[in-house]
Amino acid sequence: MIAFMRPEPGEVLHFSEDPTIERFVPHVAKTTIMREPYVWAVGHERCPDYWFPRACPRAMAWMGPRSTEEDKTRIIGSGCGDRVHAIEYSWLKALMDVRLFAYRLPADGFEPIGDPPHAVVSTAPVLPLGPPEPVGDLFELHEEAGIQLRVLANLWPFWNEVTASTLEFSGIRLRNARR
Repeated sequence: MIAFMRPEPGEVLHFSEDPTIERFVPHVAKTTIMREPYVWAVGHERCPDYWFPRACPRAMAWMGPRSTEEDKTRIIGSGCGDRVHAIEYSWLKALMDVRLFAYRLPADGFEPIGDPPHAVVSTAPVLPLGPPEPVGDLFELHEEAGIQLRVLANLWPFWNEVTASTLEFSGIRLRNARR
């Protein structure tokens, strides 16, 4: 299943809980500070960031070229792979129950965005290469990818440790996390 939820060469993916999208039209996302309308997608490396319900807050950390073994052991753990994702207990049922779909989109016309890049965007409408594909069991997907999945009472202590470390990281929908 793991190869199934990553883009093939010449593709990017868009993850959605809506299986009825026939055409992706650039729009200004409600959750962005950018005012340019885009179609958003991700490449191979950032797909795991979106193996969650859309509104689910998640904190993610992984080894990068400047990461230290000390930070890896302290935050990810010894013998636990090179990546960890964390959610809160209140989102566990949603993670188990969500019906998530992957849309395969042609990579042509998409450009990296962010520094470092965390996604790809297009300013033109995009047609999917085929019907959306069910993503399936998100726990199984994490396991097959060797990504540790943690469930915490509150993301903020973990997030504070991650952002102060040498690990690379991403936080998505953190405004939905407990305060």
